[in-house]
Amino acid sequence: MTVTIVGAQLGDEGKGGIVDLFGDTADVVVRYQGGDNAGHTVVHDGEEYKLSLVPSGAIRGKIGVLGNGCVVNLRTLFDELDSLRDRGIEPDVRVAERAHVILPLHRVLDGIEEDVKSESDQEVGTTGRGIGPTYEDKAGRRGVRVGDLLDPEVLRERLEYLVPQKRALVEDVYGLDPDDTEYPDAFDVEALFEEYSDYGRRLREEEMTVNAGHFLSQVREDGQNIVFEGAQGTIIDIDHGNYPYVTSSNPTAGGAAAGTGISPGVIGNGEIIGIVKAYLTRVGSGPMPTELGGVVGDTPGYEEQGEGDNEEIATYIREEGDEYGTVTGRPRRVGWLDLPMLRHATRVSGFTGLAVNHIDTLAGLDEVKICDAYELDGETIETMPSTTAQWGDCEPVLQSFEGWSDVDWASVAEKDYDALPEGAQAYLDYVSDELDTPIYAVGVGPGREESLVLERPFEQ
Repeated sequence: MTVTIVGAQLGDEGKGGIVDLFGDTADVVVRYQGGDNAGHTVVHDGEEYKLSLVPSGAIRGKIGVLGNGCVVNLRTLFDELDSLRDRGIEPDVRVAERAHVILPLHRVLDGIEEDVKSESDQEVGTTGRGIGPTYEDKAGRRGVRVGDLLDPEVLRERLEYLVPQKRALVEDVYGLDPDDTEYPDAFDVEALFEEYSDYGRRLREEEMTVNAGHFLSQVREDGQNIVFEGAQGTIIDIDHGNYPYVTSSNPTAGGAAAGTGISPGVIGNGEIIGIVKAYLTRVGSGPMPTELGGVVGDTPGYEEQGEGDNEEIATYIREEGDEYGTVTGRPRRVGWLDLPMLRHATRVSGFTGLAVNHIDTLAGLDEVKICDAYELDGETIETMPSTTAQWGDCEPVLQSFEGWSDVDWASVAEKDYDALPEGAQAYLDYVSDELDTPIYAVGVGPGREESLVLERPFEQ
């Protein structure tokens, strides 16, 4: 059986914890897109693990696979693996030979391009990890793939083709010195060849590389369970998100097929679980119709703290939910839950169940609201418009719910749905009814044991 985990919002919904929760009875956990910009936190036996590339299931001894849809920073991968081993964990991680490699030059170009965009207020708010430039080279058929690292002759050929082009781009287009960057050897063919040949040797010696589609098909034929783990979220999907404020891949369920070599029919016949934060957060620029306050440098037109009409509520939620980016540490923008967004996400991926996190964060508010629809050009609409410009013009139509008090959430997690405060139940029931999708889990704290589990897909 397969379970696919998809972020239903803007990419910080708490997917890592849900993968950890439902992955307990899985045999293999597969990342199908993204790179080391995808921070996720897993709590196991009271220990907190912050990962950006290693699949979440590796903490619990599952086989982790980075699929062909991923872009892989080998420095990050081996740093994370070594760090986990230092903490007594022996992760078993395989890397698709068709996955593309993030080189230091990609990170340099990411920073340069974002700086240029910022001069005209068009910055996307990337993490600067080189994700976009690597996917650009993949689409341009000039990228370096993991399989290339295993053959020194092929690796040298690929680098000698790619690096001069990127050096010329930095020199002739941006007018900068490619040797005077944060990574001084980023545009040096020989230095890159030496470093990435070493990575190739380590990958080969540790038997880490696989033909992902073939490997996963064999896993299925052996009757093993697979969790497909998406990075980021639906609204930053390059095709279905708020372009251009998007990532460079497909976090939606369709990306699980393209990014692993497993057929769409297999994905569709399994469970597809949409992960929802009980409110909305966002890191970086772009529209956010339900935003309560604002973050300097991210919220359009927001230049200093205190400008938002609901700044007090935004600050409360941000602090209670520790809403700061796992990778960047940047404060997240905060807003009410957005149902038009969730209707869009549910339709695109075909959710069979929902996992709603951070219900506990909203405890203590006298009133909690949900955006039920938008007003756009005098019309009421119930899903996101196709263009980001139109989405930025949307005004939220809000439904109010009675708030709920703080309770002993650990005790709630040990019981059943009826143990939740009545206000929280009403809130969750409304979301489930509007999306016509059952709730499989409710997160009431950061640890796996702090989730109220209503359905266990692999045990059905």
